[in-house]
Amino acid sequence: MKFGKIRRGGLDTVVMVDRGLAVPLDMERNPAVKSLADLLNAVDPVKTAGDLTDAMATADPLDGMMFRAPVDQQEIWAAGVTYKRSKIAREEESVGAAQFYDKVYTAPRPELFLKATPSRVVHPGQPVRIRADATWSVPEPELTLVISPAGKIVGYTIGNDMSSRDIEGENPLYLPQAKIYKGSCSIGPLITPVSHMPELSSVEIRLLIRRGNKIAFEGTTTLAQMARTVESLAEWLFKENEFPNGAMLLTGTGIVPPDNFTLASGDDVSITIAGIGTLRNSVA
Repeated sequence: MKFGKIRRGGLDTVVMVDRGLAVPLDMERNPAVKSLADLLNAVDPVKTAGDLTDAMATADPLDGMMFRAPVDQQEIWAAGVTYKRSKIAREEESVGAAQFYDKVYTAPRPELFLKATPSRVVHPGQPVRIRADATWSVPEPELTLVISPAGKIVGYTIGNDMSSRDIEGENPLYLPQAKIYKGSCSIGPLITPVSHMPELSSVEIRLLIRRGNKIAFEGTTTLAQMARTVESLAEWLFKENEFPNGAMLLTGTGIVPPDNFTLASGDDVSITIAGIGTLRNSVA
């Protein structure tokens, strides 16, 4: 059981996805549930979705559907250096700052930064971007937490944290420019509620980058390789902060392409996370 948004008749429609079929939800059946975020914040999202289902509604196959980013008004944040592979890569790209990446990897306090606002999120199937002033750009496939205004993790989706490694490597203080720019974040296509997600330690993340008809890079990792728990990351994000609309938090990457690889315009990036699905974007 998953939830998402599709584009239908020029409007975004909330859908429940089950067994390869999408059922539109009638949000007017419950005045307290006006958005996908409201649905996920319900005491029992699956039961609430059932109550919003019209028995006469048509269930449609997913093929050909135009999914939208499953974001309402939440801020999108990101965590860094949560996997050992990411720690090593950050140390390699910025030798002078290696000690700081080592410290943040082992410290109780994680690295957290604002990644995007809702209007800046790239929809599934739409192009993410590499900066014109960067020479070393990579996608970062990340499990993304959907967190309620109360700080509770209510679901999981997929995030692509596009990064300019040469810009951050030149100086760690350039991280906002390396990470936060037009087209640097894609989210989706579906959200799996916590109750329907597999045991996180067994969940695999796969990154596949195609260039033309060839595979330019592929890699896998598991959430068991993460040095922090998702609960800890959510707790730190909400410490001394508040999110009236909830938040989404990308939890870091454990897949880093080799140093001689950089994305090119026209590449196709697919991120698959077990239990959620596949987020696919072209590169511009």
